[in-house]
Amino acid sequence: MVDRVGLIRTGQIVGPISPAGPGNAGQGADPTQGPSFKDVLMASLDKVNQLQQDATTAIEDLQTGRRDDLETVLAATAKADTAFRMLLSVRNKMLDAYLELQQIRV
Repeated sequence: MVDRVGLIRTGQIVGPISPAGPGNAGQGADPTQGPSFKDVLMASLDKVNQLQQDATTAIEDLQTGRRDDLETVLAATAKADTAFRMLLSVRNKMLDAYLELQQIRV
């Protein structure tokens, strides 16, 4: 998979997934390795924010005449829009999971 937006950046290579079972207990990835979900989410938020700011700056530069390359402005705007939509879908999935967890009776 190619990450054209640049939001998925990990230095880890994901190996094959082994099925969970009694013989595989205790095996697998160590949860203390790598960044936490919160860190990845916050980095993604920062990246989306930076892309939005870059797109806004490119649009302002185009309007004021400091730049004349419309293609780059359109590409920056599309990249920011795609990143925002992807982050919004992650938020929606997280909210769905939270609402589903609320329905669990204890």
